[in-house]
Amino acid sequence: MRFLELLSPARNADIGIAAVDCGADAVYIAGPAFGARKDAGNPVEEVARLCEYAHRFGVKVFVTVNTTLRDDELPELHAQMLAEQEAGADAFIIRDPRICSWDDITIPLHASTQCAIRDVARAREFEALGCTRIVLERELPLSKVREICAAVNCEVEFFVHGALCVCYSGECRLSEWLDGRSADRGECIQACRSLYDLVDASGKVLVRNKALLSLKDYDLHRRLRELAEAGICSFKIEGRLKNISYVRNVTRQYSTALDALVAAHPDLYRRASFGRVTGGFEPKPEKTFNRGYTELFLDGKRGSWACMDTPKGMGEQLGTVARVVRNGRGQMEVHLKLNRKDTVLANGDGFAFVAKDGITGFRGDLCDGPVIRCKDVPSLKEGAVLYRNIDTAFEKELERNACRRELDVELNVRVHGKWTIDLIARSEDGRELTSPFKADLEKAENRERAEDMIRSQLGKRSGHYSFRVGTVVSDAPGGALPLLGAATLNSMRRLVAEDLDRMPCGASYQDENAESAPAKKVHQSAIAMQAAGMDPLMRSKYCIRYELGLCPVHQGASDTGPLFLINNGRRLALGFDCKACEMTVSAG
Repeated sequence: MRFLELLSPARNADIGIAAVDCGADAVYIAGPAFGARKDAGNPVEEVARLCEYAHRFGVKVFVTVNTTLRDDELPELHAQMLAEQEAGADAFIIRDPRICSWDDITIPLHASTQCAIRDVARAREFEALGCTRIVLERELPLSKVREICAAVNCEVEFFVHGALCVCYSGECRLSEWLDGRSADRGECIQACRSLYDLVDASGKVLVRNKALLSLKDYDLHRRLRELAEAGICSFKIEGRLKNISYVRNVTRQYSTALDALVAAHPDLYRRASFGRVTGGFEPKPEKTFNRGYTELFLDGKRGSWACMDTPKGMGEQLGTVARVVRNGRGQMEVHLKLNRKDTVLANGDGFAFVAKDGITGFRGDLCDGPVIRCKDVPSLKEGAVLYRNIDTAFEKELERNACRRELDVELNVRVHGKWTIDLIARSEDGRELTSPFKADLEKAENRERAEDMIRSQLGKRSGHYSFRVGTVVSDAPGGALPLLGAATLNSMRRLVAEDLDRMPCGASYQDENAESAPAKKVHQSAIAMQAAGMDPLMRSKYCIRYELGLCPVHQGASDTGPLFLINNGRRLALGFDCKACEMTVSAG
């Protein structure tokens, strides 16, 4: 039996709790510092609050400490990690191998994707350091994922959804070179989302003002079975800077997909946490931020990976503009030819289209059928393709019908003496307790009716528990039952729920996905590799020449000679290693 884990991002504790409610088996969050996202730090108290909630369901909380570190920062980091460990963190996601030498850090260590693990040798190196899990590079084919999983005994985690860096993880210095802010320190300026001109050695502009380094978003929700068969145990969603609606929507989508996989193969897999998600919304990932989707290099083949027209999220395509009526007072009326007749527009929806000077957006003040009334947008013309990037009705649905996570509890009732009522509870995660209640009550004249009352009132929800009454037995003469009212029974059920809350999760999945990790030790070669500089500013599996149909190897194009990217007078040189099928970006 292998345990499959859905790992969701949390910018803060509230978003992490929402992810738990929507079906995450684990959540990753940053503490006060060193979390590789400068704008997503959290006080240790917030980490503790998330842990307290998540652990009710056996959901794990991983804390990111995956920036590069200066020597003088190690004491501060060490103290922070000890506090987070005390707060209930279940693992640390690390980058610097020196952390592996701290014996008082006793929870598991996971080697971050920033460790640039994309071959067996690198994977084994971090396993040898004592990491119980490694997080693989995203730009890998499934064949290489399978090879690495077979070569190590630790757990292997893989990203399945979200934004993609154009370069290999942990190997980008473009932000630092351009602006002095290092991506390795959580300060990336996202230069890969900027607009560039592509020029040749003579200065001829081949492409003007395009986001030539911007990739679409990752989406592997249809490939979970293949990844599980390859050996992946944790399926990771990117997005520690994303909002709560994004995390809810995408977590629910992937949790549903994992549930289907487990249901189809119950002898092979089970989920890595407890509880079930009830109610809520139907996930629609196209309605939250995305740049279009790609499966990248998973099949070992190149495709259309870039979103050059805009690095922003366009949203869902609605249709084309049939007519624009302007009243001359700064207002316009937009008549649409919708792609789907069942599309419903709502007041406050956000719209976008491609204009000559780039992507332009506007808000619909009043929407009536296919007609939008709003402030005038001069660049919007008839024939423009219109997208909706904010669906207010769906956003309200996410808020109004939030998911609820519940643990199943079997409740058996035993009556003895006059009258002692024992409620014997056993939750699905293995918590067991007996709660005795004593009362001076009358005997119920109709036993069947009394039992029906007990079953109907005790078999309800309380807190995060869904109670189901099993047996109702009585040692009293004739199996008599006391006369219990609805208010009394409801109070008894709530008290049992409170007793269960005070108990820790009764069981947690054992790390059957991995053999025991070796004792922690630090290889000097790993430290040297971590600290080593890189000649190019970027190295990537992505190739601009291929995206533009200019590849001499795969597309038979003529050699363009040297190529450069230009942005605000700064020039970057592109390099093409056709043997490795990689592109580099260097100071030009």
